[in-house]
Amino acid sequence: MSFQDKLKNFFKKKEKPKPTTLIGKIGEFLKQLFYAGIAALIIITFIIQNTRIPTGSMEDTILVGDFVLVNKFIYGASSPRFIPFTEVALPYFTLPALKEPKAKDIVVFEFPGDRDVLEPTEKGVNYVKRCIGTPGDTVEIINKVVFVNGKQFWIPPFIKYYRGQYANYLRPIPKGVAEPRIFPKGMPWNEDNYGPLVVPKKGMKIPINIYNIEQWRNIIDREYGKRVVEVKNNSIVIDGIPVSSYTFKKDYYFMMGDNRDDSLDSRFWGFVPRDAIVGEAFITLFSWDRDIPFSQPIKLLASIRLDRVLKLLH
Repeated sequence: MSFQDKLKNFFKKKEKPKPTTLIGKIGEFLKQLFYAGIAALIIITFIIQNTRIPTGSMEDTILVGDFVLVNKFIYGASSPRFIPFTEVALPYFTLPALKEPKAKDIVVFEFPGDRDVLEPTEKGVNYVKRCIGTPGDTVEIINKVVFVNGKQFWIPPFIKYYRGQYANYLRPIPKGVAEPRIFPKGMPWNEDNYGPLVVPKKGMKIPINIYNIEQWRNIIDREYGKRVVEVKNNSIVIDGIPVSSYTFKKDYYFMMGDNRDDSLDSRFWGFVPRDAIVGEAFITLFSWDRDIPFSQPIKLLASIRLDRVLKLLH
């Protein structure tokens, strides 16, 4: 045998004998199942995830009952932040992003919590909304029409309004009529006449005083991860230090639903930090009537909306 043949035989991969016993076959099956589970975990964690739409805030772009695929890789996926089925936090890392979220994107993100709370009641709950404002943008709504940096924002093809006698009939809440739930707290705005409001950008510096601190108190507390903002002797104190300005530590985004009159979004609970963004929703896998129980499988299967199977989202 020549030296070349010996070298080929040395590097030639030997096939492992297949198990012949029942125990051996079960062990081989479990091993393959384990490898498949690891592969699925990696895909779900870092590449693509399926999410079910429970509310109508994005109708008619996304319907209740849609199963949507989310591209997690594009914005830089992160490892799990909580132990599954618990709220126990884990150390995590984030992969580099291929691009940053931009206006018009349909974004999936972890709900940051209601307007005045430090942390959400349930951690790790995902929301799906349209990105309206990116870091540094100025968002304003005039009689339901959205403006970004002084220009009318692109109108989603399936935008929807409910208020009024007919669908798409504009009957805005008048300017000056304050909605108590509006963000930021204390502003004389409502969901139809809103702003102007600047979306915070990492490194952006703003003046703060006793007159505007309630607008920014909660977002500052969230950046510290604890309650640090106080008012003492008509001065603002952050983490024990008197200040007259604040510099943001993160980039933020302003999100809205395409179903403008039936969407709890950034107009009510505020900005979404960059590190809470999960990915971009890009296709509807399939869709059915979520009100039909699983105990009626035939009726449930019959409710599948064929026109939404593998429908690209935009």
